[in-house]
Amino acid sequence: MPSCENLKGSEGHQREEYNACSDDTALQCSSFHKLITVIQTTALPFTPGDIGNLFGMAESDGRILQRSKRGWMWNQFFLLEEYTGNDHQYVGKLHSNMDKGDGNVKYVLTGDGAGTLFLIDEKSGDIHATKRLDREEKAMYTLHAKVLDRNTNAELEPDTEFNIKIHDINDNEPKFAREIYFASVPEMSEVGTSVVTVTATDADDQTYGNSARLVYSILQGQPYFSVDSENGTIKTALPGMDREVKENYQVVIQAKDMAGQMGGLTGTTTVSITLSDVNDSPPRFANHSFRVTAVESTEIGGSIGHIKADDPDVGRNAEMEYSIVGGHDTFNIVTDQTTQEGVIVIKKALDYESKRDYEFRVEVKNTYLDARFIHGLQFKDYATVRVTVEDVDEPPVFTRNPYIIEVHEDTAAGSFVGVVSARDPDADNKPVKYSIDRHTDLERLFNIDSVNGTITTLKALDREMSKWHNISVVATEINNPRQTTRVPVFIKVLDVNDNAPEFAMSYDTFVCENVKAGQLIQTISAVDTDEPLVGHKFVFSISPTNPNFTIVDREDNTANIVTRRGGFSRREMSMYFLPVVISDNDYPIQSSTSTLIVRVCACDSRGNMQSCNPEVLPFSDGLTTGALVAILLCVIILLMIVVLFAALRRQRKKEPLIISKEDVRDNVVSYNDEGGGEEDTQAFDIGTLRNPEVMDANKLRRDIIPEMLFPFRRTSPIKDNTDVRDFISGRLQENDSDPTAPPYDSLATYAYEGSGSLAESLSSLESAATEGDQDYDYLSNWGPQFKKLAEMYIGKSADRDT
Repeated sequence: MPSCENLKGSEGHQREEYNACSDDTALQCSSFHKLITVIQTTALPFTPGDIGNLFGMAESDGRILQRSKRGWMWNQFFLLEEYTGNDHQYVGKLHSNMDKGDGNVKYVLTGDGAGTLFLIDEKSGDIHATKRLDREEKAMYTLHAKVLDRNTNAELEPDTEFNIKIHDINDNEPKFAREIYFASVPEMSEVGTSVVTVTATDADDQTYGNSARLVYSILQGQPYFSVDSENGTIKTALPGMDREVKENYQVVIQAKDMAGQMGGLTGTTTVSITLSDVNDSPPRFANHSFRVTAVESTEIGGSIGHIKADDPDVGRNAEMEYSIVGGHDTFNIVTDQTTQEGVIVIKKALDYESKRDYEFRVEVKNTYLDARFIHGLQFKDYATVRVTVEDVDEPPVFTRNPYIIEVHEDTAAGSFVGVVSARDPDADNKPVKYSIDRHTDLERLFNIDSVNGTITTLKALDREMSKWHNISVVATEINNPRQTTRVPVFIKVLDVNDNAPEFAMSYDTFVCENVKAGQLIQTISAVDTDEPLVGHKFVFSISPTNPNFTIVDREDNTANIVTRRGGFSRREMSMYFLPVVISDNDYPIQSSTSTLIVRVCACDSRGNMQSCNPEVLPFSDGLTTGALVAILLCVIILLMIVVLFAALRRQRKKEPLIISKEDVRDNVVSYNDEGGGEEDTQAFDIGTLRNPEVMDANKLRRDIIPEMLFPFRRTSPIKDNTDVRDFISGRLQENDSDPTAPPYDSLATYAYEGSGSLAESLSSLESAATEGDQDYDYLSNWGPQFKKLAEMYIGKSADRDT
């Protein structure tokens, strides 16, 4: 097989030329005397085997190597990124053995970026990049090359694919995912305790050179922390770091490419590291003595003061618990979970007058302990608390609360019931007065002495009305009425045997006419409102001489009424009244007699009642018929007496209406509506005065309007006016004797004059010509009763004459 050497490069790219062969292969080499150019951009040398493959030669036992039909060959192109030159960046050259240099061959390029990013010279086959390329955007481009006949566009070489790979340069610095990281590590951690791992990334090629090989270092945070140069893990570097001394640390980590060599690019990030708390500090009182002041009126459970211990730890490690050493019967201390303070509270009421100063010891300790730090440390502390009680003006205090007093019923008014007592608990011991809240004693049954508190009765008590009386007694300081205290007083009324037993119910008892002797007809029982201590025991009895009935006491507060004979008859006696005496066994013995009414009825053979005589009412249900008749007669007689008395008073002569001659009064009657002149018969009819003969025949009701008016015309009165005088005199006498007539004259005033009026015009009593000649002097002779009338008409006559 021929061997070839002397590989040369030109134009920055290695171009190999086959120009030296051994002597025994001179003829074979001459057949490849044609120049074949292989273009590549790598610095990797071709081996003789590669050269042989490129030219299609193979070793074969002395056989002549034949060139393959393909006339051009190449490997992938390599191009540096981020080219900074002004001209287009040269990529490489395509050349085919079909190119004779006469310009008839045309090179065509297609694929990624062909025509825009990559350009090819159609004649020479030179490829150039038109823009600066970035490997981080795209690391390799795939293109296709063709060789065509320029004149016929016939394909001289088939389409062949090749790649242009972008060579990386170190143009990207390392970058961390975040600008700042947050981490924590427990305080007092051992050296080398891992805190957090931070890593950076480099966009440069990881497989080529050291452009993406990173090394980590710490720029800030020493000597407290360190960082692993390969993986970026931050660790503690100083023992005994105390959160209470310093809690937060800022650590700056740097990542550098090119394996940390000079010229490498760097990126940094900040890590904020916080020391988390552990319970390594016990609670401590800043002051081991506390003084607290409490008023004696503080209620039980009320707070009188706070104490606090300091613990530099936080969270659960700072939680504390307070307690009183040995306990205390008056005070207690509880922990406020929010403020971690000890709150001192009252367990028992304070009394300034009995004890004014207290002292006790308080212990504080952590509720959570860390076993790593309890050795050699006491996680508790102690303090002394002194309490001083202050005096306040307290209300009176009763010796008992409540009071329960017993009193017998029927106790007379003013009787003693009981005594209540209160005192001023203050040192001054001011006087106290007593009173009863009348809202609790509305019936005013009790009274209390305001000085000594003695309760007495104002009325007699009845246990059967009320067994208990609950009143409130108020004690008030005389010098300070605002200081009051109330106490309930329960008064129990004790029973006295003051009520007799009586029938438990109303009995409807009957006996059959055909009854036999010794037959039970009724079982009776009794009740008693009293309540003896040993219970009720009633004794029943009737007159032993009763020939009809007897009684059998059953010894259980009931008794049987039994017939003593048979053969009762309704005709002889339809009803029997049986007095029954009921007695109790209490002291004093009370007894009453109740009447049992037994009706006689007709019964069948089996004793069932069929009919009874209903004529006589039972004594227990009401009055008898005779009594009712007597009452009715009495009522009738009384009514007759009343009517007779009224009639006599009406007939009795009355005194004159007007006693004094000077007592003359007028009455003016006003109407709220307009009348019809003299046609209005509701008032005084002057026509009657002039026509007395029609008065009796034409009496009209004054309270209604008449259905018709009598069509008569008044005639002028006679000269001497005898009819008017007689009429007025008669009416005067009637009114004087009438007890219901008013003691004064009446003048009716009309608001309307009309042609329909009998008087025609009411401007005067006589508006006609004859009235102008009327002489009214006679009116002055009628007496003082007509004085006013005489003045009116005589005065008018004088005016007309003048």
